[in-house]
Amino acid sequence: MPMPRPGWIVVVLISLLTAALLLLAGYVGYAGLSVAVGASAAINLF
Repeated sequence: MPMPRPGWIVVVLISLLTAALLLLAGYVGYAGLSVAVGASAAINLF
């Protein structure tokens, strides 16, 4: 596995965790932004 790939996986997981925490706190817009960041990082996994 190339070295940058685990880095992108970590970014995706952190952004999804952040989105979940923001949703629990009621920040829907910021949670959506965090999901968008995770999705854009996940593109680099393929």
